[in-house]
Amino acid sequence: MSGGLLVAGTTSDAGKSVVTAGICRWLVRQGVKVAPFKAQNMSLNSFVTREGAEIGRAQAMQAQACRVEPTALMNPVLLKPGGEQSSQVVLLGKPVGELSARGYHGGRQQKLLGTVLDCLAELRGTYDAVICEGAGSPAEINLRRTDIVNMGIARNAGLPVLVVGDIDRGGVFASFFGTVALLSPEDQALVAGFLVNKFRGDVSLLEPGLDMLHGLTGRSTYGVLPFRHGLGIDEEDGLRVSLRGTVRESSVSPPVGEDVLRVAVCAIPLMSNFTDVDALAAEPGVVVRFVDRPEELADADLVVVPGTRGTVRALEWLRERGLADALVRRASEERPVLGICGGFQILGEHIEDEVESRAGSVDGLGLLPVRVRFAREKTLTRPVGEALGEPVEGYEIHHGVAQVGGGEAFLDGCRVGQTWGTHWHGSLESDGFRQAFLREVAAAAGRRFVPAPDTSFAALREEQLDRLGDLIEQHADTDALWRLIESGAPQGLPFIPPGAPA
Repeated sequence: MSGGLLVAGTTSDAGKSVVTAGICRWLVRQGVKVAPFKAQNMSLNSFVTREGAEIGRAQAMQAQACRVEPTALMNPVLLKPGGEQSSQVVLLGKPVGELSARGYHGGRQQKLLGTVLDCLAELRGTYDAVICEGAGSPAEINLRRTDIVNMGIARNAGLPVLVVGDIDRGGVFASFFGTVALLSPEDQALVAGFLVNKFRGDVSLLEPGLDMLHGLTGRSTYGVLPFRHGLGIDEEDGLRVSLRGTVRESSVSPPVGEDVLRVAVCAIPLMSNFTDVDALAAEPGVVVRFVDRPEELADADLVVVPGTRGTVRALEWLRERGLADALVRRASEERPVLGICGGFQILGEHIEDEVESRAGSVDGLGLLPVRVRFAREKTLTRPVGEALGEPVEGYEIHHGVAQVGGGEAFLDGCRVGQTWGTHWHGSLESDGFRQAFLREVAAAAGRRFVPAPDTSFAALREEQLDRLGDLIEQHADTDALWRLIESGAPQGLPFIPPGAPA
């Protein structure tokens, strides 16, 4: 078998990432050697592979679903937004420059098509199947000429396309039909059918609509996936979606101790790798919430200042909102604060930035004895160490170089009292270290909270991935999916007018 499939979507957030991961986990449980692929990803949530390449966290999660090590081949182009108008372009795991949206779509994107196709070809030569994820919608007619992630990759690689629609949003039939009807005849020939995602209720009531959709398009629906809570793992985009008030779903298990622990995460602009706090939310009795007002820090036992693609901008935002003053008060009262990556830099004394914001010299919050200078070369590493008497590992993605001038050593950073800072992402996924850290936080907060001794973040992640595989196995037409992956799109699929504009 040497098969492939492109999972496209009627919209962003239709569920492409989790459906791709689910198909990958279902295939690997059938003994298929499978890999994920996304030609171009726009995300502030990224990961560092063992060879030191930066890729989207969604593709790292999908690689875990495949039970393989993630590599740069799986996400050759990563765009990291620096604002509404520009993004850093990461090619094969390394940053190669900053481009405006017009500059990227005006020519640079199409030049990357050869690199993208080479990566896909190498994966297809190594694995039995490659499950590709699209981006946004394949019917973005203004971008089709330079597309390298949806129908552009499908056409060049001869991939069948499965279109996912989020029925929970409504309008899924119109979205399915309109998606096909806005594609050229050549593109339509590769669109094999549809997959309904996030359905609530009695599926028999939906079936007449699916029959009518088949009559209108000549294409089958390959499954109806029910709505399931807690499956939005490793989301891609922290720029588009406001996290204000969002609560990360915690374990359903009750707390081990008498108290819960409340964690407030500052929802700073251009937040990156906010998935760092998922490991906290996995602990029974820990409630994690994103906030943007100083009064919301009052009852928090721990405040996290997360990573960001715009350290100086985030610092200004904290000051404008009054959150900076609230953080300074917390630190003076010996109430726990944790800064991660850009958040760590914000907690320091001074920032010298001629690279990211080009703001020059900027005073930090002065909570940690740290001075930061932004270097043009990005640090991309997978460090391993020990802290709080426990082994810990993580990954680093940053331009800022920190000079620590005091305090108590903490990973690569330091702590002063109950203010902690580190560049390490992912450190809280190390179970022993996370539990030791939470015991310190609980003691400082005066909470009778006890970490559950048997919580394994890795095991919980595996359970989530297996739940995704179960969704595909139980609610998709797996025989038809198998034929699609192995043999390509069915022949003779009808053209649906009007097709793509000239």
